[in-house]
Amino acid sequence: MRFTDSPVIELAVNNSKLLFHQDNNSMHVGTTVWAASLVLVKFIDRWCTTAANDDNPYATLINFTNKRAVELGTGCGVAAMGLYLLGLKDIILTDIAPVMPALKHNLKKNKSVLGKMLKTAQLNWNNSNQIEALKPPFDVVIAADVVYIEESVTPLLTTMKLLVSDSGVVLLGYQIRSPEAHVLFWEQCDRIFDVEKVPHEHLHPEYAYEETDVFILRKKL
Repeated sequence: MRFTDSPVIELAVNNSKLLFHQDNNSMHVGTTVWAASLVLVKFIDRWCTTAANDDNPYATLINFTNKRAVELGTGCGVAAMGLYLLGLKDIILTDIAPVMPALKHNLKKNKSVLGKMLKTAQLNWNNSNQIEALKPPFDVVIAADVVYIEESVTPLLTTMKLLVSDSGVVLLGYQIRSPEAHVLFWEQCDRIFDVEKVPHEHLHPEYAYEETDVFILRKKL
């Protein structure tokens, strides 16, 4: 993969700066930085800098102490690295094999900021052995801009359900990419999860894109 001529995305998180190289000539969408991951990180960043009192409706959500996490479709690593800097220290970054070179490239580029190389694992959403190898359940499942192919919707939601604990949350950065996948995703999601949409006025003011949303999903019990 070549990153030398690709645009670099800068993201300020918790008084640090992350740099993400893209490979926009790749055949894989995971080697590009998508808006939903930026919006998700900056939403958490905004409320992590707010005092944990009655003025912070997300104080419990962003208490990442002793929480295990996994990201689905990590791509360039934006969401996972950003949330790591915001306190989510036990996290596994997952994606398919062709995207791993891009992910590992960005992990190495940001090692001085992160302080270490984060854990990675290959994960196909329809591979039960790979899912079990992650040793679920997790307190937090992260996913950003992963709903774009209709055929992948059912395995994605099944994987989310298998990975998240009964008391855990799925943090979903979302933008409509395919009308068909969009309809199917929410039709199936509503059967599995209770859905909370973050109001746009609660997003980071510089990252409150009209077409991008953040959802908090909790397993129906």
